[in-house]
Amino acid sequence: MENTLRDFRLGGVDLPEDQKKQYAELSRELADLSNKFSDNVLDATQHWYKHITDVNELSGLPESALEGAKQAAEQKELDGYVITLDFPSFFPVMTYGDNRELRREVYEAFVTRASDQGPDAGQWDNTPVMAEILKRRHAMAKLLGFDNYAELSLATKMARSVEEVLDFLNQLAAKSKPQAEKEFAELQAFAKDEHGVDELQAWDVGYYSEKLRQKRYDISPETLRPWFPADKVVGGLFNVAEKLFNVQIEEKPEVETWHADAKSYCISRDGEPVAWFYLDPYARQGKRGGAWMADCRVRWRNQRGQLQLPVAFLTCNFTPPVKGKPSLLTHDEVTTLFHEFGHGLHHMLTQVDVMDVSGINGVAWDAVELPSQFLENWCWDPESLALIASHHETGEPLPKDLLDKLLAAKNFQSGMAMVRQLEFSLFDFRLHAEFTEEAPTNPLDMHRKVREEIAVIEAPEFNRFPNAFSHIFAGGYAAGYYSYKWAEVLAADAFSLFEEKGIFHPETGEAFLANILEKGGSQEPMELFKAFRGREPEVDALLKQTGISGNSNSAA
Repeated sequence: MENTLRDFRLGGVDLPEDQKKQYAELSRELADLSNKFSDNVLDATQHWYKHITDVNELSGLPESALEGAKQAAEQKELDGYVITLDFPSFFPVMTYGDNRELRREVYEAFVTRASDQGPDAGQWDNTPVMAEILKRRHAMAKLLGFDNYAELSLATKMARSVEEVLDFLNQLAAKSKPQAEKEFAELQAFAKDEHGVDELQAWDVGYYSEKLRQKRYDISPETLRPWFPADKVVGGLFNVAEKLFNVQIEEKPEVETWHADAKSYCISRDGEPVAWFYLDPYARQGKRGGAWMADCRVRWRNQRGQLQLPVAFLTCNFTPPVKGKPSLLTHDEVTTLFHEFGHGLHHMLTQVDVMDVSGINGVAWDAVELPSQFLENWCWDPESLALIASHHETGEPLPKDLLDKLLAAKNFQSGMAMVRQLEFSLFDFRLHAEFTEEAPTNPLDMHRKVREEIAVIEAPEFNRFPNAFSHIFAGGYAAGYYSYKWAEVLAADAFSLFEEKGIFHPETGEAFLANILEKGGSQEPMELFKAFRGREPEVDALLKQTGISGNSNSAA
């Protein structure tokens, strides 16, 4: 009821009639602008491609990437190979491509999408779209009595104030940046001493980081692919969920889907169906990039007492099977799948029958990532890896030497990864918190300012990252991207209890189900977390999990 009343107020119900009309107009315009932003990013991403006829230009790329590039060329009725800006094509070039000029060209096309720079400069430029979005968000916040859109965003969050969020992010940045600087200095020295690169550019970082990872740990994502065939990983994921939460997951091949790749499943508990979901795992032409969970239907009991079961869509963009060869996932892709399924379980295992707080509905945005990031931990434990990894040809389990290397490399460049995510979070939050009518914040200027304070990698002048930052301009993370880090603290601290008790400890799994997953948005997330953990969350749990030195007893 409190959430409903709050949402009514945030929906403008208390406003005078003229302001209600203004609010409705702002809402409509923001929806149109967000769609425009998203369309521009998609058009820019789909339009650019690089046609290559000489395979030597693709030296270093793994076989799976070459097969994908060849298939992309065939789809365009071209000879040779095609590189696109879709992640399964972009990532291998930036990570394994020996051709430095190709890396630079692909990097520039990627970071200038929908902007005034790069190969398609001005064609789908989101610069004016961002300005209009920020202007209208600020106007909406002022209309509802807030000083800025960041304050409005926090009205539905676990964090209590703008200052609390900034303190949280700056505290993590202060503890992480020294390690990030050390890691980047090591990378620069490695690139110079062993590869003769005097000046490391942004398009070199992924490539030489992978070289350093291979030297230090003798392992790469491609080394592990043969042990993560998609079907085995999906089956193992379901097995993990079944052991943790005492559910059963069964494919329903008789259910019609929109594409042959998409499959339908039913989740049952004690023999009774509790939810359904669709899994659409592979990239294909015209499909939006990225990975996400979307609710198709929520759990709800109507006035006649009839129960509607929840239904979810789980969408990824993994490299599809090619010419009879199975889809082989990187460990990062395995983690992505677990992440999205964590969202799905939050939506599907709810026991709340009131639609507005059922599943992920009504959950504070900075707590909604808790189940997803929590489930990622099972991608790193030997006991659960035994369920999800086996060689696609022999069925052999992941060898102990590879397992040891995977775990040893887990926190490789964790400081650099941390400050990069904090850069995105601070950029987003300050962009909305510091906006005024007299001095509107400029996304490009704010991004540069935040990078100067926190980033360790220098970005080229043509970089237009904000122009394709769909999370905050076309998704639900406006003034809320910090939620990922906030929830990481919650997830790390929650998982630490499983580390103490055992990762498949039945009572602990049941407690997480009962206090977090089943409750949906029906109670305050801090109260639910304390009911599960027995105390408030601590930043130390995340620092420890990521191998970043630093001590703090501050709660999230």
